[in-house]
Amino acid sequence: MVSIIIAIIVFGIIIIVHEFGHFIAAKKSGVRVNEFAIGMGPKLFSKQCGETKYSLRLLPIGGYCSMEGEDKSSEDDRAFCKKSVIKRIIIVAAGALMNLALGFIFIVIMTSMNDTYAGTTISWFEDNASSQASGLQVGDRVININGMHIFTDTDFAYQLQSDKDGIFYMTVIRDGEKKELKDVKFSMSENDDGKKTSSLHIDFKVEPIERSISSIASQSWRRSVSYARLIWVSLGDLLTGQYKINDLSGPVGIVTAISDVVSNETTDSGINWQELLQNLFSMAALISINVGIFNLLPLPALDGGRLIFLIVEGIRRKPVSPEKEGAVHFVGLALLMMLMLYVTFNDVVKLIN
Repeated sequence: MVSIIIAIIVFGIIIIVHEFGHFIAAKKSGVRVNEFAIGMGPKLFSKQCGETKYSLRLLPIGGYCSMEGEDKSSEDDRAFCKKSVIKRIIIVAAGALMNLALGFIFIVIMTSMNDTYAGTTISWFEDNASSQASGLQVGDRVININGMHIFTDTDFAYQLQSDKDGIFYMTVIRDGEKKELKDVKFSMSENDDGKKTSSLHIDFKVEPIERSISSIASQSWRRSVSYARLIWVSLGDLLTGQYKINDLSGPVGIVTAISDVVSNETTDSGINWQELLQNLFSMAALISINVGIFNLLPLPALDGGRLIFLIVEGIRRKPVSPEKEGAVHFVGLALLMMLMLYVTFNDVVKLIN
């Protein structure tokens, strides 16, 4: 139960920060906010403060910031639709940008908890290492693997472990100079029948990076970029069929994953708080950055879809018909809700299993 509560709190913070981004940008732009809601569905609690009603709703799967003139015309001078295109773009993008900023803050906190971080410079090889025999050397700082720039050790591990044949094209910095290494080979594990599997054996270690103010800032920024790119790569893998739609997770799956992190660090002897907090901040950062990027996708009903209409309006010097834009967003919202229901159903089935 405690793990579920922690998971809901983490997810709730990410939702609140997103909606607060819209809220504060709207307020600063002079837009009237009618309701600021956390959660969806039936209302549990609400309080009117000034012109805005603050609500807590039953389902902890989202929230909204309802602005005057957001989805229909309004004669109110403080309506969303009365503001300049630039102000409306800022308001719409603010939620996602706040999520990206929150993800970075989570990563800074997580990074600050470590005395050292894994780098990307080779420091040691095991005996008869295949990678050393095929070109890598101690002191090489790996900056690219198979065309993918390496920001952190996470990128390193992702590229190595997602490969099928154990042969890589690498770019390293050696003695201050860039060097291309073709066909760097790693040994692969084998089944009983002698066939190669995709389990690659990493036969080296990397140098640690000592904690300092500059290394925390650098590592946090690099890891944030790495997380963001990982999300784009995953979206590409989904579109190309490497991942299936059943692999997607919604709010239930996310809460379950966070709950699993809490449970994994809880033993009979107590809770490993440092490991727990590091893993929680890492997962929360990935989720927050994911929410930010997902909302910026140019799809109807998402912030990115609204931004497309605003950009078109800025180019044309006149808005798209509200009826047409509303119809597009309505269809997009309906499809999004269908996808959400499907993903949630799968999450519940996985949870039961």
